[in-house]
Amino acid sequence: MAGPGASILARATEAERAAMLRDIVEEVGYTRTEIGKDAFDARIMAAMAGVPRESFVPESHRLLAFANGPVPIGHGQTISQPYIVALMTDLLEPRPGHVVLEIGTGSGYQAAVLAGLVHRVYSVEIIAALASAAAGRLAGLGCDNVIVRHGDGYQGWPEHAPFDGIIVTAAAPHVPPPLVQQLKPGGRLVIPVGLPGCIQQLSVIEKNEEGRTSQRDVLMVAFVPLTGELR
Repeated sequence: MAGPGASILARATEAERAAMLRDIVEEVGYTRTEIGKDAFDARIMAAMAGVPRESFVPESHRLLAFANGPVPIGHGQTISQPYIVALMTDLLEPRPGHVVLEIGTGSGYQAAVLAGLVHRVYSVEIIAALASAAAGRLAGLGCDNVIVRHGDGYQGWPEHAPFDGIIVTAAAPHVPPPLVQQLKPGGRLVIPVGLPGCIQQLSVIEKNEEGRTSQRDVLMVAFVPLTGELR
């Protein structure tokens, strides 16, 4: 039986989670001109509320779990700030029947948010230790529709293409052609584009039914760089 300490911790966590959601709403207000909307889809906000973000940060950074900023997860990588996770998820326009590819599993947090919104998530992580830890964490939380693979995300995951949506959680100097090729007509690719230390743009690439693509830049961002065989 849990003691009073556990109850106090649970209440504290819920208060932090509520504050995180308020921060996201405030950030939407600050950036509504750039992102072109006054609110995120209610399904996205429900997914953000339902995923235990505290499970995806190292214990040493537990106090920062719900802060509106990135948190280090080791190996030079971070878990993105909640607002950015919500924004990228909203820009992807996920639907219950969708199959989505994520490049850059990291701690698994973005994949967990997507897991409650789509049919299946395939996630590629180039750092073996992170891929293994994220797979175990996601399985432990019951995210059985997420499949994690250790590999070079630049190449995507052609065996499971085409994808309804692709989301990239690290900045690439250019949009990787293999990812565009693996995007289904009518699909969306959300990716930060730019070099480390330089201006990066969070971009949305849409492929129409004829296979032609268009790109729009949404917001200036700062992400860790996409690594691997960038060509």
